[in-house]
Amino acid sequence: MEKELSLHRVDIKGGILSPIELQRIIEYGQTLGLETFHFGSRQDIIFPLKNKNGETLAEHDSYDPGFFASEIQENISCSYVSIDIFEATVWLRDTTYLYILEDFGYIPTLKINITDPKQQLVPLFTGDLNFIASSHEDYWYLFLKLPGWDEVYYPVLIYTWDIAKVAEAIEKKYRTVNGIDDLFQFLNENLDTNNRIIEKPLEVGFNPFPYYEGMNKMGIHHYWLGLYWRDNQYDLKFLKTLCEFCLEHRIGKICLTPWKSFVIKGIPKESKLALEKLLGQSGINVRHSALELNWHLPVHNTKALDLKRFLVMNFDQNDISTYGLTFGITVNRNQKRYFTSVMIEENKIPSAVKDFVIRPTYNILYARNFNSNTQKYIVYAQDIDKMDLPGLLLELTKTYFQNLGTTKEEQNSNQATKKETLEIEVYRCKDCHSIYDPSIGDVISNVPSGVDFIDLPNDYSCYLCEASKDNFEKISLEIT
Repeated sequence: MEKELSLHRVDIKGGILSPIELQRIIEYGQTLGLETFHFGSRQDIIFPLKNKNGETLAEHDSYDPGFFASEIQENISCSYVSIDIFEATVWLRDTTYLYILEDFGYIPTLKINITDPKQQLVPLFTGDLNFIASSHEDYWYLFLKLPGWDEVYYPVLIYTWDIAKVAEAIEKKYRTVNGIDDLFQFLNENLDTNNRIIEKPLEVGFNPFPYYEGMNKMGIHHYWLGLYWRDNQYDLKFLKTLCEFCLEHRIGKICLTPWKSFVIKGIPKESKLALEKLLGQSGINVRHSALELNWHLPVHNTKALDLKRFLVMNFDQNDISTYGLTFGITVNRNQKRYFTSVMIEENKIPSAVKDFVIRPTYNILYARNFNSNTQKYIVYAQDIDKMDLPGLLLELTKTYFQNLGTTKEEQNSNQATKKETLEIEVYRCKDCHSIYDPSIGDVISNVPSGVDFIDLPNDYSCYLCEASKDNFEKISLEIT
């Protein structure tokens, strides 16, 4: 989700790499004095800023900036990792993904997602160009979330073997055309493509989030292994040994997930015991609680990790089930491409009171019908103290389980009878997204409740980022 520009990023196209490729990356990291690295949200690899000796990587004698992705370069995300181990569209094969990725001969600066709507492991709509498999063999929906554009579906289905050239053409042209109709006309006139009419709109149902860790059967003669580190600091020495194991046992691919984990598929049945022995000798835990595996955190963010640990421990102590749900923590209020069922936003501490010790507060949002693919998030609670988060999340999970398994119509009916939705007009700062609600006022700026925004003094400023009054915009806010 969030791109950490201050860290060193290695793009892994589609999150797929061979043991030899991973081994090369590991060895380079060790040359720079690293003992661990991280996995990123877009199935990439993240090197930290400093090595084990506290030395900045960029100042190391072996540092090669050409080894890393540029700040404008984007990784292609795809759901190859889920094929053959989770539910899939019937015509999709692992080779389909590989052929598509091979077609990308250019380096994208737009986020590109190539996904199967049947699986839940890789998000569908977090890219700028989102290719989503249809029920028609070798045809894909294209959902555009281009910078500066309204979100919109491309008016036809895209042929598998046209995906790369369509993506490249859009990247070159979208800034200079006037909307989707002009873009569609340009591509039709300038590209030889095999489009197909959309007979029905894309429908993405909700399926519970899968358990993706441990050794699991894959057909009759093979297994797959999912590995996860709770602190997202993967030991390079162990990973190098694991690569050597894969090479010895002719395992050709290692797949990264957006959940800061990785999956090895196609492990021969006769190699299973040797791999389990390797994991045991290395002290690797492959049985984390499902409570831990369904979280998405910013890379290398100790504060978010500590909050997750606090909440997971509380869930565990109170025997709370979160089956099928996913949770995310963000410290970036401008980041809106969420892909979890529940989001916890940390509020920025007002600059005017930085000299005082103030406990951070949080907002809780949840996806409509708890399906992150709806891309619609509802505010559940605002300005919540950390100690109040577990109780509120417990109540939210009860709502989820109450509706789990019901149809969309039944859910809408239940929500209509049990919960009213109130829409209010408030004013939001364009920079930090803080809210001025006339019914509440602004305690920090000594503005009492009942003062309309238009009646605020001209020198009024945002209590968080100190932006001027004319930097606010009127919006509608749903309160449930």
